Amino acid sequence: MGSATAETDEWTDDTPRSGPGGPRAATWFAGLLLTTVSVIVGCRIADTDAITPVPQLLAFLPWLLAPTAVALLFAALTRWRTGLAWSVAALAAIAWHMEPYGKTTEATGTPVTELRVLTSNVEFGQATDELIEAVTEQRPDLVFVQECTYTCDDKLKQAFGADGKNPYPYRQAVEGAGSDGSVILSRHPLKPTAGIPATMGMPGATAEVAGLEVRLQLAHPMPPLPAHLGTWRRELTALRDYAAANRTAPTIVAGDFNATQDHAAFRRILDTGLRDSARLTGDTRTPTWPSRTSPILGTQIDHVLVSRDFSANRTRFLDLENTDHRTLVVDLTLHKSP
Repeated sequence: MGSATAETDEWTDDTPRSGPGGPRAATWFAGLLLTTVSVIVGCRIADTDAITPVPQLLAFLPWLLAPTAVALLFAALTRWRTGLAWSVAALAAIAWHMEPYGKTTEATGTPVTELRVLTSNVEFGQATDELIEAVTEQRPDLVFVQECTYTCDDKLKQAFGADGKNPYPYRQAVEGAGSDGSVILSRHPLKPTAGIPATMGMPGATAEVAGLEVRLQLAHPMPPLPAHLGTWRRELTALRDYAAANRTAPTIVAGDFNATQDHAAFRRILDTGLRDSARLTGDTRTPTWPSRTSPILGTQIDHVLVSRDFSANRTRFLDLENTDHRTLVVDLTLHKSP
């Protein structure tokens, strides 16, 4: 009888063989969870987005703490030493990579003016009325709108037309149906630029702000759907190339990037020197999608990226009805280099 008790109390490195399959099933379940988590975290460590389902799961990297904690619990209950060590290592790796990514260097030069930037994905134009209310209330200087349908575009023209009486007489747009249309609205004079050719509209412009030329680029690459991973990578790479080509000019790239700091393709954009405004204001992990479960559950795929000519003072997240994205409002200060 004493020998049986000792065997039950012993910690093992293998799947437990005692009991009617319960401990064994629990250990296998823990092992399955840890294997899945390890693949995702391993890709994050290796700086690759890999293949489906890795890019989709990387978007929710912090939430991998939950299955890892469950695996740790099962490993403890079944006294599986390897599982315990594996779980602790996985938790440590996730926690390490939850730290904000990107530069936080101070803006250089003399402050010349304040700028408020608003970016909003209105989900096939459904939240256009709510956006108009938000813009009227928040009074941003620059507005970036994604998924602006023809109807959305018409409503924005009526609300913020170019008749000299409205606050946004300047605009640059790619018209389209569904998710294809995008618009930049501005209080400041705009000169059109080529933008970035993409599946969904990504217009660009140069704004004249306090005597300085500020490059503006709307971001809306394809989401990382299994059938469109190649397009998603190419369009994020095009945004990276744009950022790299404008290193020396004041630049704002804003919109729905369909990517987080845990995606290698998005980190390559930050590596050009652009900085995430939410990172600068301490809001790196605040979710913007899906809005129906944010801020409790979600991920941050909407961003306002700025060159080091800007400092970020405040980031706010607005919940508009009829869209699956939260709206970002960022207060910036533009600096003039000596």
